[in-house]
Amino acid sequence: MNKITLTADGSNTLYNESIGEHYHSKHGALQESKHVFVDAGLKHVIALFPDQDISVLEVGFGTGLNFLLSAAYCSVHNIPLKYTSLEAFPLRSEELESTGYDQYVPHEIWEGLVNNYGKAMQQAVDIIPEQQLRIQHTYLHRYESASQFDLVYYDAFSVQHQPEMWTDEIIAHTCKFLKPGGIFVTYAITGKLKRALKSVGFTIEKLPGAPGKREMLRARKDHA
Repeated sequence: MNKITLTADGSNTLYNESIGEHYHSKHGALQESKHVFVDAGLKHVIALFPDQDISVLEVGFGTGLNFLLSAAYCSVHNIPLKYTSLEAFPLRSEELESTGYDQYVPHEIWEGLVNNYGKAMQQAVDIIPEQQLRIQHTYLHRYESASQFDLVYYDAFSVQHQPEMWTDEIIAHTCKFLKPGGIFVTYAITGKLKRALKSVGFTIEKLPGAPGKREMLRARKDHA
């Protein structure tokens, strides 16, 4: 069961009663998504790899906010986006539509997601031209792909509520899908996570966190 919840910046999130955690920061769902994933992740990767399509692997599609903001940014800047998201427990369509996120992105992107949400769980679909979404209805540890991505959005629930999503093994599994030079971003930062990433060839950056968090993590894959 998920309950709609207002966050401090005026945007909504959902509270997952079975996990015991919100999908986004209660200090501001919109601010967190923009700060961690769009600003520290997407914009950084676009600067690193100019003049190319951008491919994103997201762990935890959730409410779809990260995708919506990413597609909106790429659309404005004429950057083709291929976005693959892993979600073991997809929201129902009516839950997705209840978030009110239509006010933060162009109408055609919102309508494209709403109208193609179910289809995107079956195959890659263009939400709007050159903004492609594929939602893999699977557990992260079961995911396999020959694809290599430019950017990983790691947006699992916290280690306190979902410790199995933060083990050294699952972090290494996720990182094998990144290209050399690719970027891993997440809202969290712990000594254990930093060590796990360093052990598989990443350089770590500590960045200022979104409202309510002092720091966040960005890491670059230095080799295959």
